[in-house]
Amino acid sequence: MYTHEMNKIAMAVLGAVFILFGVNLLAESIFHEEHPEKPGYAIAATESGGGKEEAAADAATLEPVSPLLAAADVKAGETVAKKCVSCHAFEKGAAKKVGPALFGIVQNDIAVASGFAYSAGMKEFAAGKKWTYEELNGFLANPKKYVKGTAMGFAGVKDVKERANLIAWLRTQSDSPAPLPAK
Repeated sequence: MYTHEMNKIAMAVLGAVFILFGVNLLAESIFHEEHPEKPGYAIAATESGGGKEEAAADAATLEPVSPLLAAADVKAGETVAKKCVSCHAFEKGAAKKVGPALFGIVQNDIAVASGFAYSAGMKEFAAGKKWTYEELNGFLANPKKYVKGTAMGFAGVKDVKERANLIAWLRTQSDSPAPLPAK
């Protein structure tokens, strides 16, 4: 009788293994995936020397934002700014987040927020400069291209009207908003 019980247990174990093996083969044939020869995606990127000269050249090719500011929609700019709140604070006296607090940024010196560790690229770019309307326009269009070596990972606001709205809203985030540029 002992042998008979052992045979039943052995058959049950072998049957379970056979069923699992069969299900595995069936699943593999249904959900088969091809593995690429090289893992990942090829991303074509060109490196450049960067610097102030290239930023100035990029700014020259951008549509200027200054003529659009007088008619900009501040409310729409506030909506665009929602893309920024995960990294930046806009309220007076707000603490830095991943990025510096931006209250009073328009017409202020670049890279001067106290207690924030700016990247070497931003410090080099900032030397003696202010966040003018056109500097903000260039930076917000494509931060990584405009300031080589910036740590800001934001892709940018591509539409010039959206940038104008955002800059107009940023202008209002100040105790004394900077004057609008002359037409």
